[in-house]
Amino acid sequence: MQKNEKVTKTISLTSYGIQSSKVHYQLSSEELHKITVEKNQGVTVNSGALAVNTGEFTGRSPKDRFIVEDAITKDEIWWGDINIPFESDKFDKLYDKVVNYLSDKELFVRDNFACADENYKVKIRHINEYPWSNMFTYNMFLRPDEAELENFTPEWTVVNAPGFKADPEVDGTRAHNFAILNFTKKIALVGGTGYTGEIKKGIFSALNFILPVMKNTLPMHCSANVGEDGDTAIFFGLSGTGKTTLSADPERYLIGDDEHGWTNENTVFNFEGGCYAKVIDLTEEKEPDIYRAIKPGAILENVVINNGEVDFKDATITQNTRVSYPIHHINNIKQPSVGENPKNIFFLTADAFGVLPPISKLTPGQAAYHFISGYTAKVAGTEAGIDEPLPSFSACFGAPFMPLHPTRYAEMLSKKMQEAGVNVWLVNTGWTGGPYGTGSRMKLKYTREMISSALEGLLDQVEFEQHEIFGLHMPKECPNVPNEVLNPKQTWADQEAYDKKAMTLAKSFKDNFKQFEDYANEEIINGGPLK
Repeated sequence: MQKNEKVTKTISLTSYGIQSSKVHYQLSSEELHKITVEKNQGVTVNSGALAVNTGEFTGRSPKDRFIVEDAITKDEIWWGDINIPFESDKFDKLYDKVVNYLSDKELFVRDNFACADENYKVKIRHINEYPWSNMFTYNMFLRPDEAELENFTPEWTVVNAPGFKADPEVDGTRAHNFAILNFTKKIALVGGTGYTGEIKKGIFSALNFILPVMKNTLPMHCSANVGEDGDTAIFFGLSGTGKTTLSADPERYLIGDDEHGWTNENTVFNFEGGCYAKVIDLTEEKEPDIYRAIKPGAILENVVINNGEVDFKDATITQNTRVSYPIHHINNIKQPSVGENPKNIFFLTADAFGVLPPISKLTPGQAAYHFISGYTAKVAGTEAGIDEPLPSFSACFGAPFMPLHPTRYAEMLSKKMQEAGVNVWLVNTGWTGGPYGTGSRMKLKYTREMISSALEGLLDQVEFEQHEIFGLHMPKECPNVPNEVLNPKQTWADQEAYDKKAMTLAKSFKDNFKQFEDYANEEIINGGPLK
Protein backbone atom coordinates (compact mmCIF):
# COMPACT_ATOMS: atom_id res chain seq x y z
CA MET A 1 0.00 0.00 0.00
CA GLN A 2 1.16 3.48 -0.77
CA LYS A 3 0.50 6.76 0.99
CA ASN A 4 -2.92 7.73 2.31
CA GLU A 5 -4.32 4.19 2.33
CA LYS A 6 -7.25 3.71 4.66
CA VAL A 7 -7.98 0.40 6.32
CA THR A 8 -11.14 0.06 8.45
CA LYS A 9 -10.53 -3.55 9.50
CA THR A 10 -9.93 -4.14 13.19
CA ILE A 11 -8.26 -7.15 14.77
CA SER A 12 -8.08 -8.80 18.16
CA LEU A 13 -4.80 -9.77 19.80
CA THR A 14 -6.28 -12.18 22.33
CA SER A 15 -4.93 -15.17 20.38
CA TYR A 16 -1.45 -13.82 21.19
CA GLY A 17 -2.25 -13.55 24.87
CA ILE A 18 -2.64 -9.76 24.73
CA GLN A 19 -5.81 -8.65 26.52
CA SER A 20 -7.85 -5.44 26.54
CA SER A 21 -5.49 -3.41 24.39
CA LYS A 22 -6.50 -0.50 22.20
CA VAL A 23 -5.31 -1.73 18.80
CA HIS A 24 -4.50 0.63 15.91
CA TYR A 25 -4.37 -1.54 12.80
CA GLN A 26 -2.60 -0.60 9.57
CA LEU A 27 -2.41 3.13 10.23
CA SER A 28 -0.93 5.28 7.51
CA SER A 29 2.56 6.70 7.76
CA GLU A 30 1.07 10.19 8.22
CA GLU A 31 -1.13 9.05 11.13
CA LEU A 32 1.75 7.31 12.88
CA HIS A 33 3.95 10.38 12.45
CA LYS A 34 1.23 12.57 13.96
CA ILE A 35 0.66 10.25 16.95
CA THR A 36 4.41 10.05 17.62
CA VAL A 37 4.67 13.83 17.83
CA GLU A 38 1.51 14.10 19.96
CA LYS A 39 3.01 11.59 22.42
CA ASN A 40 6.25 13.62 22.54
CA GLN A 41 8.16 10.59 21.23
CA GLY A 42 9.50 12.46 18.21
CA VAL A 43 9.69 15.78 16.40
CA THR A 44 9.20 16.97 12.85
CA VAL A 45 12.34 18.43 11.28
CA ASN A 46 12.40 21.10 8.60
CA SER A 47 12.46 18.57 5.75
CA GLY A 48 9.17 17.13 7.00
CA ALA A 49 10.74 13.88 8.24
CA LEU A 50 10.12 12.47 11.71
CA ALA A 51 13.09 12.39 14.10
CA VAL A 52 13.16 10.03 17.08
CA ASN A 53 15.64 8.98 19.74
CA THR A 54 15.80 5.22 20.23
CA GLY A 55 16.94 5.59 23.84
CA GLU A 56 19.58 3.53 25.58
CA PHE A 57 20.41 1.50 22.47
CA THR A 58 21.43 3.24 19.26
CA GLY A 59 22.56 0.05 17.51
CA ARG A 60 22.12 -3.69 17.60
CA SER A 61 23.20 -5.70 20.63
CA PRO A 62 24.66 -8.93 19.13
CA LYS A 63 25.36 -10.55 22.50
CA ASP A 64 21.66 -10.29 23.37
CA ARG A 65 20.41 -12.08 20.25
CA PHE A 66 19.19 -15.62 20.81
CA ILE A 67 17.68 -18.53 18.87
CA VAL A 68 15.43 -21.04 20.57
CA GLU A 69 17.05 -24.48 20.45
CA ASP A 70 14.40 -26.98 19.38
CA ALA A 71 13.78 -29.85 16.95
CA ILE A 72 14.00 -27.50 13.94
CA THR A 73 17.18 -25.70 14.92
CA LYS A 74 19.19 -28.07 17.11
CA ASP A 75 21.18 -29.81 14.34
CA GLU A 76 21.13 -26.98 11.77
CA ILE A 77 22.22 -23.80 13.57
CA TRP A 78 25.91 -22.83 13.84
CA TRP A 79 25.78 -22.42 17.63
CA GLY A 80 28.35 -20.22 19.35
CA ASP A 81 29.01 -16.59 20.18
CA ILE A 82 26.90 -15.41 17.23
CA ASN A 83 23.97 -17.82 17.46
CA ILE A 84 23.32 -18.23 21.18
CA PRO A 85 20.85 -20.96 22.18
CA PHE A 86 17.78 -20.17 24.30
CA GLU A 87 15.63 -22.76 26.07
CA SER A 88 12.07 -23.31 24.80
CA ASP A 89 10.45 -23.22 28.23
CA LYS A 90 12.27 -20.00 29.13
CA PHE A 91 11.06 -18.46 25.86
CA ASP A 92 7.46 -19.39 26.69
CA LYS A 93 7.71 -17.84 30.16
CA LEU A 94 9.35 -14.66 28.84
CA TYR A 95 6.79 -14.39 26.03
CA ASP A 96 3.97 -14.63 28.57
CA LYS A 97 5.54 -11.82 30.60
CA VAL A 98 5.91 -9.62 27.49
CA VAL A 99 2.31 -10.08 26.29
CA ASN A 100 1.06 -9.48 29.83
CA TYR A 101 3.08 -6.22 29.82
CA LEU A 102 1.49 -5.24 26.49
CA SER A 103 -2.04 -5.99 27.68
CA ASP A 104 -4.19 -2.93 28.44
CA LYS A 105 -1.81 -0.76 26.38
CA GLU A 106 -2.36 1.23 23.19
CA LEU A 107 -0.67 -0.88 20.49
CA PHE A 108 0.10 -0.52 16.80
CA VAL A 109 -0.29 -3.52 14.49
CA ARG A 110 0.75 -3.89 10.88
CA ASP A 111 0.53 -6.74 8.40
CA ASN A 112 3.09 -6.77 5.61
CA PHE A 113 5.39 -8.97 3.54
CA ALA A 114 9.03 -9.86 3.17
CA CYS A 115 10.50 -11.04 -0.16
CA ALA A 116 9.50 -9.28 -3.39
CA ASP A 117 9.50 -12.47 -5.48
CA GLU A 118 5.93 -13.85 -5.38
CA ASN A 119 7.25 -17.41 -5.06
CA TYR A 120 9.06 -16.58 -1.80
CA LYS A 121 6.80 -13.98 -0.18
CA VAL A 122 6.45 -14.30 3.63
CA LYS A 123 3.48 -12.81 5.51
CA ILE A 124 4.43 -10.97 8.71
CA ARG A 125 2.45 -9.35 11.51
CA HIS A 126 4.16 -6.67 13.61
CA ILE A 127 2.81 -5.83 17.06
CA ASN A 128 4.51 -2.63 18.27
CA GLU A 129 4.37 -0.76 21.55
CA TYR A 130 5.43 2.53 19.93
CA PRO A 131 3.85 4.26 16.91
CA TRP A 132 7.21 5.13 15.34
CA SER A 133 8.33 1.51 15.53
CA ASN A 134 5.20 0.61 13.55
CA MET A 135 5.96 3.39 11.06
CA PHE A 136 9.41 1.84 10.67
CA THR A 137 7.81 -1.47 9.69
CA TYR A 138 5.70 0.40 7.12
CA ASN A 139 8.88 1.84 5.65
CA MET A 140 11.02 -1.28 5.71
CA PHE A 141 8.72 -4.12 4.68
CA LEU A 142 6.62 -4.73 1.57
CA ARG A 143 3.25 -3.00 1.75
CA PRO A 144 0.19 -5.10 0.85
CA ASP A 145 -2.84 -3.59 -0.87
CA GLU A 146 -6.34 -3.82 0.61
CA ALA A 147 -7.23 -6.95 -1.36
CA GLU A 148 -4.14 -8.74 -0.01
CA LEU A 149 -5.14 -7.80 3.53
CA GLU A 150 -8.64 -9.29 3.35
CA ASN A 151 -7.57 -12.88 4.02
CA PHE A 152 -4.18 -12.14 5.55
CA THR A 153 -2.93 -14.94 7.79
CA PRO A 154 0.55 -14.15 9.13
CA GLU A 155 3.26 -16.79 8.90
CA TRP A 156 5.59 -14.92 11.30
CA THR A 157 4.86 -12.51 14.10
CA VAL A 158 7.16 -9.83 15.51
CA VAL A 159 6.28 -8.83 19.09
CA ASN A 160 8.12 -5.60 19.87
CA ALA A 161 8.07 -4.17 23.42
CA PRO A 162 10.86 -1.61 23.89
CA GLY A 163 9.59 -0.56 27.31
CA PHE A 164 9.68 -4.08 28.77
CA LYS A 165 12.82 -5.01 30.68
CA ALA A 166 13.76 -8.61 31.32
CA ASP A 167 15.17 -9.90 34.59
CA PRO A 168 18.28 -11.83 33.48
CA GLU A 169 18.40 -14.05 36.56
CA VAL A 170 14.80 -15.13 36.10
CA ASP A 171 14.33 -14.91 32.33
CA GLY A 172 17.59 -16.42 31.07
CA THR A 173 18.69 -13.35 29.13
CA ARG A 174 22.10 -11.71 29.46
CA ALA A 175 20.70 -8.24 30.14
CA HIS A 176 17.32 -6.51 30.26
CA ASN A 177 17.21 -6.26 26.44
CA PHE A 178 16.81 -9.19 24.07
CA ALA A 179 15.95 -10.30 20.53
CA ILE A 180 14.89 -13.94 20.29
CA LEU A 181 13.88 -16.06 17.28
CA ASN A 182 11.59 -19.05 17.75
CA PHE A 183 11.38 -21.08 14.52
CA THR A 184 8.80 -23.54 15.85
CA LYS A 185 6.37 -20.83 16.92
CA LYS A 186 7.51 -18.44 14.15
CA ILE A 187 7.87 -15.53 16.54
CA ALA A 188 10.52 -12.82 16.77
CA LEU A 189 10.41 -11.42 20.30
CA VAL A 190 12.17 -8.07 20.84
CA GLY A 191 12.20 -6.25 24.16
CA GLY A 192 14.12 -3.72 26.22
CA THR A 193 15.48 -1.82 23.21
CA GLY A 194 13.99 0.89 21.03
CA TYR A 195 16.54 0.42 18.25
CA THR A 196 14.42 -0.41 15.21
CA GLY A 197 17.20 -2.31 13.46
CA GLU A 198 16.50 -5.24 15.80
CA ILE A 199 13.06 -5.62 14.15
CA LYS A 200 14.48 -5.61 10.65
CA LYS A 201 17.44 -7.87 11.42
CA GLY A 202 15.25 -10.35 13.30
CA ILE A 203 13.29 -11.15 10.16
CA PHE A 204 16.47 -11.08 8.06
CA SER A 205 18.05 -13.65 10.38
CA ALA A 206 14.94 -15.84 10.15
CA LEU A 207 15.04 -15.71 6.34
CA ASN A 208 18.75 -16.58 6.42
CA PHE A 209 17.67 -19.90 7.90
CA ILE A 210 14.39 -20.48 6.05
CA LEU A 211 15.59 -19.76 2.51
CA PRO A 212 18.68 -22.02 2.31
CA VAL A 213 17.32 -24.84 4.49
CA MET A 214 13.75 -24.97 3.18
CA LYS A 215 13.84 -23.19 -0.20
CA ASN A 216 17.39 -23.89 -1.51
CA THR A 217 17.76 -20.14 -2.07
CA LEU A 218 20.79 -18.05 -1.10
CA PRO A 219 20.10 -15.13 1.29
CA MET A 220 22.58 -12.27 1.00
CA HIS A 221 23.51 -9.22 3.08
CA CYS A 222 23.93 -7.00 0.03
CA SER A 223 22.46 -4.20 -2.02
CA ALA A 224 21.51 -4.61 -5.69
CA ASN A 225 20.70 -2.50 -8.72
CA VAL A 226 20.06 -3.05 -12.41
CA GLY A 227 21.06 -1.20 -15.58
CA GLU A 228 18.98 -0.16 -18.58
CA ASP A 229 19.77 -3.44 -20.35
CA GLY A 230 18.74 -5.57 -17.36
CA ASP A 231 22.23 -6.31 -16.02
CA THR A 232 22.06 -6.86 -12.27
CA ALA A 233 24.89 -5.88 -9.92
CA ILE A 234 25.23 -6.98 -6.30
CA PHE A 235 27.15 -5.11 -3.56
CA PHE A 236 28.20 -7.02 -0.44
CA GLY A 237 29.60 -5.04 2.46
CA LEU A 238 29.48 -4.43 6.16
CA SER A 239 28.11 -1.26 7.71
CA GLY A 240 30.00 1.85 6.62
CA THR A 241 31.54 0.38 3.46
CA GLY A 242 29.17 2.12 1.02
CA LYS A 243 26.60 -0.57 0.28
CA THR A 244 23.63 1.80 0.33
CA THR A 245 25.52 4.73 -1.20
CA LEU A 246 26.95 2.85 -4.19
CA SER A 247 23.75 1.00 -5.05
CA ALA A 248 21.83 4.30 -5.15
CA ASP A 249 23.22 5.11 -8.60
CA PRO A 250 21.27 7.72 -10.60
CA GLU A 251 22.22 5.84 -13.79
CA ARG A 252 20.75 2.53 -12.58
CA TYR A 253 17.56 1.24 -10.97
CA LEU A 254 17.69 0.28 -7.30
CA ILE A 255 16.43 -3.22 -6.41
CA GLY A 256 17.25 -2.85 -2.72
CA ASP A 257 19.93 -1.60 -0.33
CA ASP A 258 20.54 -4.37 2.21
CA GLU A 259 18.94 -7.82 2.01
CA HIS A 260 18.32 -10.06 -1.00
CA GLY A 261 17.76 -13.63 -2.11
CA TRP A 262 19.27 -15.36 -5.18
CA THR A 263 17.01 -18.12 -6.46
CA ASN A 264 17.47 -21.23 -8.58
CA GLU A 265 15.11 -19.56 -11.05
CA ASN A 266 17.91 -17.07 -11.75
CA THR A 267 16.32 -14.10 -10.03
CA VAL A 268 17.60 -11.74 -7.35
CA PHE A 269 14.87 -10.28 -5.13
CA ASN A 270 14.73 -7.71 -2.36
CA PHE A 271 13.53 -8.87 1.05
CA GLU A 272 12.40 -5.36 1.94
CA GLY A 273 10.24 -2.44 0.90
CA GLY A 274 12.52 0.32 2.09
CA CYS A 275 16.02 1.50 2.92
CA TYR A 276 17.81 1.97 6.23
CA ALA A 277 20.80 4.20 5.58
CA LYS A 278 23.52 5.68 7.75
CA VAL A 279 23.41 9.48 7.69
CA ILE A 280 26.57 10.47 9.54
CA ASP A 281 28.29 13.20 7.45
CA LEU A 282 25.51 12.99 4.86
CA THR A 283 25.50 15.73 2.21
CA GLU A 284 23.30 16.31 -0.81
CA GLU A 285 26.37 16.64 -3.00
CA LYS A 286 27.86 13.24 -2.07
CA GLU A 287 24.66 11.21 -1.72
CA PRO A 288 21.80 13.08 -3.42
CA ASP A 289 19.34 10.18 -3.57
CA ILE A 290 19.55 9.44 0.16
CA TYR A 291 19.55 13.11 1.12
CA ARG A 292 16.44 13.82 -0.95
CA ALA A 293 14.66 10.77 0.46
CA ILE A 294 14.60 12.46 3.88
CA LYS A 295 11.16 13.99 3.57
CA PRO A 296 7.68 13.32 5.04
CA GLY A 297 7.45 9.56 5.61
CA ALA A 298 11.13 9.14 6.52
CA ILE A 299 12.26 8.47 10.10
CA LEU A 300 15.58 9.84 11.35
CA GLU A 301 17.13 8.09 14.33
CA ASN A 302 19.40 9.63 16.98
CA VAL A 303 20.37 12.72 15.00
CA VAL A 304 21.18 16.10 16.54
CA ILE A 305 18.74 18.87 15.60
CA ASN A 306 19.31 22.62 15.75
CA ASN A 307 16.26 24.83 15.14
CA GLY A 308 14.62 22.14 13.04
CA GLU A 309 17.72 21.46 10.93
CA VAL A 310 19.57 18.15 11.20
CA ASP A 311 23.29 18.41 11.88
CA PHE A 312 24.47 15.33 10.01
CA LYS A 313 28.05 15.86 11.17
CA ASP A 314 27.18 15.72 14.86
CA ALA A 315 27.86 12.27 16.35
CA THR A 316 27.16 13.33 19.93
CA ILE A 317 24.43 10.71 20.34
CA THR A 318 26.02 8.03 18.14
CA GLN A 319 28.08 7.45 15.01
CA ASN A 320 25.24 5.16 13.92
CA THR A 321 22.74 7.88 12.98
CA ARG A 322 20.16 6.43 10.60
CA VAL A 323 17.22 7.12 8.34
CA SER A 324 14.53 4.72 7.20
CA TYR A 325 12.29 5.47 4.24
CA PRO A 326 10.07 3.51 1.84
CA ILE A 327 11.87 2.57 -1.34
CA HIS A 328 9.56 4.76 -3.43
CA HIS A 329 11.33 7.79 -1.91
CA ILE A 330 14.11 6.93 -4.38
CA ASN A 331 13.39 8.02 -7.95
CA ASN A 332 15.15 5.22 -9.83
CA ILE A 333 13.74 1.97 -8.51
CA LYS A 334 13.05 -1.41 -10.08
CA GLN A 335 9.39 -2.39 -9.78
CA PRO A 336 8.85 -5.04 -8.59
CA SER A 337 12.15 -5.28 -6.68
CA VAL A 338 13.40 -8.29 -8.66
CA GLY A 339 16.31 -8.63 -11.09
CA GLU A 340 17.89 -11.36 -13.17
CA ASN A 341 21.12 -13.27 -12.49
CA PRO A 342 23.90 -10.77 -11.64
CA LYS A 343 26.69 -10.10 -14.10
CA ASN A 344 28.91 -8.37 -11.54
CA ILE A 345 29.38 -8.79 -7.81
CA PHE A 346 31.27 -6.24 -5.70
CA PHE A 347 32.73 -7.00 -2.27
CA LEU A 348 33.06 -3.65 -0.49
CA THR A 349 35.60 -3.10 2.26
CA ALA A 350 36.63 0.07 4.08
CA ASP A 351 40.30 -0.78 4.62
CA ALA A 352 41.52 1.70 7.24
CA PHE A 353 45.08 0.36 6.86
CA GLY A 354 45.20 1.79 3.32
CA VAL A 355 46.83 -1.28 1.75
CA LEU A 356 44.12 -2.97 -0.35
CA PRO A 357 43.67 -1.85 -3.98
CA PRO A 358 40.73 0.44 -4.75
CA ILE A 359 39.48 -2.23 -7.17
CA SER A 360 40.72 -5.70 -8.05
CA LYS A 361 39.29 -8.64 -9.97
CA LEU A 362 38.97 -11.91 -8.05
CA THR A 363 39.42 -15.50 -9.17
CA PRO A 364 36.71 -17.98 -8.02
CA GLY A 365 38.99 -19.12 -5.20
CA GLN A 366 39.68 -15.55 -4.10
CA ALA A 367 35.98 -14.71 -4.31
CA ALA A 368 35.08 -17.56 -1.95
CA TYR A 369 37.98 -16.68 0.40
CA HIS A 370 37.03 -13.00 0.67
CA PHE A 371 33.33 -13.82 1.00
CA ILE A 372 34.00 -16.16 3.92
CA SER A 373 36.41 -13.60 5.44
CA GLY A 374 34.08 -10.59 5.15
CA TYR A 375 36.77 -8.03 5.93
CA THR A 376 36.50 -4.38 6.81
CA ALA A 377 38.21 -2.26 9.51
CA LYS A 378 37.04 -0.45 12.60
CA VAL A 379 38.26 3.12 12.58
CA ALA A 380 39.77 4.89 15.57
CA GLY A 381 37.26 6.90 17.52
CA THR A 382 34.14 4.99 16.46
CA GLU A 383 34.15 2.69 19.48
CA ALA A 384 35.41 3.09 23.03
CA GLY A 385 38.95 1.81 23.42
CA ILE A 386 39.85 1.92 19.73
CA ASP A 387 42.70 4.37 19.13
CA GLU A 388 44.04 2.87 15.91
CA PRO A 389 42.43 0.87 13.07
CA LEU A 390 41.49 -2.71 13.85
CA PRO A 391 40.75 -5.44 11.29
CA SER A 392 37.18 -6.68 11.52
CA PHE A 393 35.99 -9.93 9.93
CA SER A 394 32.35 -10.89 9.59
CA ALA A 395 31.79 -14.08 7.63
CA CYS A 396 29.66 -13.69 4.49
CA PHE A 397 29.65 -9.93 5.16
CA GLY A 398 26.92 -10.52 7.72
CA ALA A 399 27.88 -13.08 10.38
CA PRO A 400 25.60 -11.59 13.08
CA PHE A 401 22.59 -12.49 10.93
CA MET A 402 23.70 -15.91 9.64
CA PRO A 403 22.25 -18.85 11.59
CA LEU A 404 24.06 -21.51 9.50
CA HIS A 405 27.80 -22.16 9.22
CA PRO A 406 29.37 -19.55 6.88
CA THR A 407 30.66 -22.23 4.50
CA ARG A 408 27.04 -23.25 3.77
CA TYR A 409 26.40 -19.80 2.31
CA ALA A 410 29.84 -19.65 0.64
CA GLU A 411 29.26 -22.96 -1.14
CA MET A 412 25.89 -21.76 -2.43
CA LEU A 413 27.40 -18.46 -3.59
CA SER A 414 30.35 -20.15 -5.34
CA LYS A 415 28.02 -22.52 -7.18
CA LYS A 416 25.75 -19.69 -8.31
CA MET A 417 28.68 -17.47 -9.36
CA GLN A 418 30.14 -20.24 -11.51
CA GLU A 419 26.78 -21.10 -13.08
CA ALA A 420 26.09 -17.43 -13.86
CA GLY A 421 29.64 -16.69 -15.08
CA VAL A 422 29.68 -13.56 -12.93
CA ASN A 423 32.64 -11.18 -12.50
CA VAL A 424 33.63 -10.62 -8.87
CA TRP A 425 35.45 -7.48 -7.74
CA LEU A 426 36.96 -6.42 -4.42
CA VAL A 427 36.49 -2.68 -3.90
CA ASN A 428 38.28 -0.72 -1.17
CA THR A 429 36.21 2.31 -0.18
CA GLY A 430 38.58 2.99 2.72
CA TRP A 431 41.94 4.71 2.85
CA THR A 432 44.67 5.44 0.34
CA GLY A 433 48.12 7.04 0.67
CA GLY A 434 48.50 5.67 4.19
CA PRO A 435 46.39 4.33 7.02
CA TYR A 436 43.63 6.19 8.85
CA GLY A 437 45.17 9.31 10.38
CA THR A 438 47.86 9.59 7.69
CA GLY A 439 46.21 8.82 4.37
CA SER A 440 42.87 10.03 3.06
CA ARG A 441 39.54 8.36 2.35
CA MET A 442 39.17 7.10 -1.22
CA LYS A 443 37.25 9.69 -3.23
CA LEU A 444 33.68 8.57 -3.82
CA LYS A 445 33.82 9.85 -7.40
CA TYR A 446 36.79 7.54 -8.11
CA THR A 447 34.99 4.55 -6.60
CA ARG A 448 31.92 5.29 -8.69
CA GLU A 449 34.05 5.56 -11.86
CA MET A 450 35.77 2.23 -11.15
CA ILE A 451 32.47 0.47 -10.52
CA SER A 452 30.91 2.03 -13.64
CA SER A 453 33.89 0.90 -15.72
CA ALA A 454 33.53 -2.64 -14.37
CA LEU A 455 29.79 -2.65 -15.10
CA GLU A 456 30.31 -1.33 -18.64
CA GLY A 457 32.98 -3.93 -19.40
CA LEU A 458 35.70 -1.28 -19.83
CA LEU A 459 38.02 -3.03 -17.37
CA ASP A 460 37.89 -6.17 -19.52
CA GLN A 461 40.00 -4.28 -22.05
CA VAL A 462 42.88 -3.18 -19.80
CA GLU A 463 46.04 -4.83 -18.50
CA PHE A 464 46.17 -6.11 -14.91
CA GLU A 465 49.04 -6.57 -12.47
CA GLN A 466 49.12 -8.86 -9.43
CA HIS A 467 49.47 -7.54 -5.90
CA GLU A 468 52.67 -9.09 -4.56
CA ILE A 469 51.30 -9.76 -1.06
CA PHE A 470 47.55 -10.35 -1.50
CA GLY A 471 47.68 -11.85 -5.00
CA LEU A 472 44.83 -9.59 -6.16
CA HIS A 473 44.65 -8.55 -9.83
CA MET A 474 44.68 -4.76 -10.14
CA PRO A 475 43.84 -2.85 -13.35
CA LYS A 476 46.70 -0.65 -14.55
CA GLU A 477 44.29 1.95 -15.85
CA CYS A 478 40.67 2.98 -15.49
CA PRO A 479 38.79 5.81 -17.23
CA ASN A 480 38.64 9.04 -15.19
CA VAL A 481 40.82 7.63 -12.40
CA PRO A 482 44.52 8.58 -12.05
CA ASN A 483 46.71 5.52 -12.73
CA GLU A 484 48.74 6.02 -9.54
CA VAL A 485 45.57 5.56 -7.45
CA LEU A 486 45.03 2.03 -8.75
CA ASN A 487 48.12 0.51 -7.11
CA PRO A 488 47.93 1.34 -3.39
CA LYS A 489 51.69 0.99 -2.82
CA GLN A 490 52.34 3.84 -5.24
CA THR A 491 50.20 6.18 -3.16
CA TRP A 492 52.39 5.79 -0.05
CA ALA A 493 55.35 8.11 0.49
CA ASP A 494 57.12 5.33 2.44
CA GLN A 495 56.82 2.12 0.43
CA GLU A 496 58.67 0.04 3.02
CA ALA A 497 56.07 1.12 5.56
CA TYR A 498 53.41 0.04 3.07
CA ASP A 499 54.89 -3.45 2.76
CA LYS A 500 55.08 -3.79 6.54
CA LYS A 501 51.45 -2.71 6.99
CA ALA A 502 50.29 -4.98 4.15
CA MET A 503 52.07 -7.98 5.69
CA THR A 504 50.42 -7.23 9.03
CA LEU A 505 46.96 -7.17 7.44
CA ALA A 506 47.72 -10.33 5.43
CA LYS A 507 48.57 -12.12 8.69
CA SER A 508 45.24 -10.98 10.15
CA PHE A 509 43.45 -12.54 7.17
CA LYS A 510 45.31 -15.82 7.63
CA ASP A 511 44.76 -15.93 11.38
CA ASN A 512 41.04 -15.28 10.95
CA PHE A 513 40.69 -17.94 8.24
CA LYS A 514 42.14 -20.72 10.39
CA GLN A 515 38.67 -21.32 11.83
CA PHE A 516 37.37 -22.17 8.34
CA GLU A 517 40.29 -24.18 6.91
CA ASP A 518 38.81 -27.57 7.77
CA TYR A 519 35.71 -26.68 5.75
CA ALA A 520 37.42 -25.07 2.74
CA ASN A 521 38.90 -26.77 -0.31
CA GLU A 522 42.39 -26.11 -1.67
CA GLU A 523 41.18 -23.59 -4.26
CA ILE A 524 39.56 -21.45 -1.57
CA ILE A 525 42.54 -21.67 0.79
CA ASN A 526 44.83 -20.64 -2.10
CA GLY A 527 42.59 -17.60 -2.65
CA GLY A 528 44.12 -15.94 0.42
CA PRO A 529 47.22 -13.74 0.65
CA LEU A 530 50.37 -15.03 -1.07
CA LYS A 531 52.67 -14.00 1.80
